[in-house]
Amino acid sequence: MDLNATHMFVSVAQSGSLSAAAIRLGIPLPTLSRRIRELEQQLNVQLLVRSARGVKLTDAGARLYEYASRGIETLLDAEQAVASDQARLKGRLRLSIPQTFYPWWDLLQAFQRRYPDIQIHVYSTERRVDLVEDGVDVALRVGAIVHDNMIARHVLSFRNVLVASPQLIARLGMPSVPDDLRSFPCAVWASRIDNPARWDLGGQIVEPPTVFSANDYQYLCCRALGGDVVTELPPFLAAAPIRDKRLIPLLPRYPLPEWSINLIYPPHRHQSTIVRTYLDFCQSYRPNIVQACQIDVVS
Repeated sequence: MDLNATHMFVSVAQSGSLSAAAIRLGIPLPTLSRRIRELEQQLNVQLLVRSARGVKLTDAGARLYEYASRGIETLLDAEQAVASDQARLKGRLRLSIPQTFYPWWDLLQAFQRRYPDIQIHVYSTERRVDLVEDGVDVALRVGAIVHDNMIARHVLSFRNVLVASPQLIARLGMPSVPDDLRSFPCAVWASRIDNPARWDLGGQIVEPPTVFSANDYQYLCCRALGGDVVTELPPFLAAAPIRDKRLIPLLPRYPLPEWSINLIYPPHRHQSTIVRTYLDFCQSYRPNIVQACQIDVVS
């Protein structure tokens, strides 16, 4: 198939008329019309229905456009990448990141050191934002993917860890099975006040005696370090206090569920170079995130 003619066909489909496409491509209208006819003859199918008001794609034309437009865009992107290989990326990147996901702040710092002309805006929230409505380029998501119309790129998986301070364990003893937690004051992560507190510990569902709840893991960590409560923490928050023996991991034989971490973004055909660069950088930075989540990390 003639790639130049295919490029012309894509331009006609996007412009809505032969004359507009001829101006856009900078070629004579008769030349463009002839090349489209030759492409139709080559494929032995009608691609366009011509009228005084412009052109309309046939079913075959729509199918060709669906595939050809992606290929043309990829070729143009490759051409641009080669031509501007030494150019510095400039522009804005709009991100959504869960609260207290601290390893990602290190990633963003490293990203901007490599691409200092990219301005980053971060919307940090535990709410699932609408990427299109809120104008977000890429969102970091923890948990199940519920956006069927979005593309998801898996980064890693991890499990939260149940912890308590040595002082609390010295006072109340070490729990050996999940039911033992009924004798401990517990703090839980919750997005709403009326959410019932439940921990799935190795398949055993426990309703901990909750004395405190919050949608901020950092504060839950502070309460655990203060010797007040048993709580669950993401591994990147629990790792350092456990290494320093300021926190003790509890019930290792009864692990909490695994969480999947994904990058979510809209399926734009014209995805910006900045977004693609960010996605590739996140994948290359993955070992650093895994290292920060060394407690029960699942690759």
